[in-house]
Amino acid sequence: MVLRFLLIAALLSPTLNCEGQDPQPAAPAPAAPAASQTTTPANAAASGATTGPAGAVHLAETYVIGPDDQISINVWKEPGLSGAFVVRPDGMITMPLIGDVLAAGLTPPDLGNQISVKLHKFLQDPVVTVTIAAIKSKVVFIMGEAMKKGPMEMTPGMTVLQAIAMAGTTEYANLKKAYLLRDVNGVRTKIPIHYKEALKGDLQYDLPLKPGDTIVIP
Repeated sequence: MVLRFLLIAALLSPTLNCEGQDPQPAAPAPAAPAASQTTTPANAAASGATTGPAGAVHLAETYVIGPDDQISINVWKEPGLSGAFVVRPDGMITMPLIGDVLAAGLTPPDLGNQISVKLHKFLQDPVVTVTIAAIKSKVVFIMGEAMKKGPMEMTPGMTVLQAIAMAGTTEYANLKKAYLLRDVNGVRTKIPIHYKEALKGDLQYDLPLKPGDTIVIP
């Protein structure tokens, strides 16, 4: 009986040992590779951004107002005093409350300051902004074999090449003999236009224009 019991115990021993052992932990699955990420520096967008064209082009503050120029005057919180004005031939404009104000010969900031001083009698700390709506006082003239003859309104910094490009030329134009007429100290002076050299980018030949200049294209 004892021998039989020992034989049965020997047969069951491997099974009991296997069931009594802790199961081996499963090997961890390999981690999935992290998704590729691109880190953009905070200033990257700013450094690559481009600014669009401005809604309105403001003239330089050094522009000198002249007769027939159209200007816009804004008095902060005073719509009754703000508006569009045309500079009269005598160089004056007329505003509510303060009457005539000399505008010709002044820059927009200077005119704004002058109006502000006059308004101090009626308003406390008036804020005045003056902008140029249209240039009418400064013109040059185009004559000869040009598509558009006659007066041409100047743009700030306009040069001979720019004026000729805006006017256009006919098929008969001889730009080699084109010249500029300019009043110098009351004397009409003829200045040759070196069109070919100016066209090549030689800035000394692309003359800046002055009000009253006349470009003649034979």
